[in-house]
Amino acid sequence: MDFVTVILIAIGLSMDAFAVSIAKGISVERNRRRSVILLASLFGGFQGLMPVIGWFAGLGLRDMIMEVDHWVAFGLLGFIGAKMIHDSTKSEEGKEGDVTLSVALVLAIATSIDALMVGLSFAFLEMPILIPVLIIGVVTFTLSYLGFIFGSRMGTIFGRKIKVLGGLVLILIGIRILIEHLL
Repeated sequence: MDFVTVILIAIGLSMDAFAVSIAKGISVERNRRRSVILLASLFGGFQGLMPVIGWFAGLGLRDMIMEVDHWVAFGLLGFIGAKMIHDSTKSEEGKEGDVTLSVALVLAIATSIDALMVGLSFAFLEMPILIPVLIIGVVTFTLSYLGFIFGSRMGTIFGRKIKVLGGLVLILIGIRILIEHLL
């Protein structure tokens, strides 16, 4: 597999993390620097780790994972999106101060499940895994970081309305993942 193909795979895998980063950037009011580093690091780390897990899992677990991955992602993203919409209706005291480790972990797992399947495909192709996962991790970190910054600027300009939109985006990403896997 050539370098350009690996870059395109990395960009494709990072799109959900990018969208979620924009949504979280919109909703976080304080500690933005800590939040963006935590979120981008976990997104990049999980996007890099999941293909390695998939690569080692091989063919044995493929069918079992494929049966539930879309439901897990749908549930997690739907819950976080609904919470963002609910939180947008609260007063100023209800705004998020920063991204907590537990929320960041849930989002990192939800947005990296597809990367597990990419790792399985790398194993099927008997492809070395180290360089692709490093590229996937770096690309995801970078796009997540930039997405959070963009979302922060949008949140400052548009306030609560953009938070509702961010929550809807997360829910729609979850629905898209579910529909793609069910059809």
